[in-house]
Amino acid sequence: MVNQYEVSTLAADGKSEDRPVCFVQQKRMALKEDLRAYVDDSKEQEVFRIKAHTRWDPRARYAVTDPSGAAIGELGKVFGASLLRSTWKVFDPAGQEIAWAQERSMGVALFRRFVGFVPLIGGLLEYIPIPYHFDYYAGEHLVGGLRRLLGIRDRYVLDLSGDTGRVVDRRLGVALAVGMDAMQAR
Repeated sequence: MVNQYEVSTLAADGKSEDRPVCFVQQKRMALKEDLRAYVDDSKEQEVFRIKAHTRWDPRARYAVTDPSGAAIGELGKVFGASLLRSTWKVFDPAGQEIAWAQERSMGVALFRRFVGFVPLIGGLLEYIPIPYHFDYYAGEHLVGGLRRLLGIRDRYVLDLSGDTGRVVDRRLGVALAVGMDAMQAR
């Protein structure tokens, strides 16, 4: 089974897709997570790659590289904080933390976690569109967020408009958005 994502800019209406940015594909049964972003679904020109350093690690770190293999940065899940609300860190190529993302609502995060343990209902959650919103920070400064749009298929809006200094490479922003969905099985 393969997860696939189409990433597009947002149209002026703020709801529909506009210009395609990239096409991302993940192999589900790989021993280590491996996602590839391409210019389009022909998969001829790679934009970036996300690859896990280790297998099945709750504190996993993921390298984000360009097509030549040069580091763009890293993504890392914060295990302890993620027990209550999923929390991720974003690192630059030198390994310095430049940003972090956390689920916006503690209540929704806890609901998703605990109802998943209820027999029958937990399995149905996969088909119920529960809000899935993250806030992105650079230090303590809110630079944007990721929010799930309700609909038949998974759709998210990534907003990095608060990052006016462009601290976060846009490829890392997209990698984090796609990675959170894929690696947290949303």
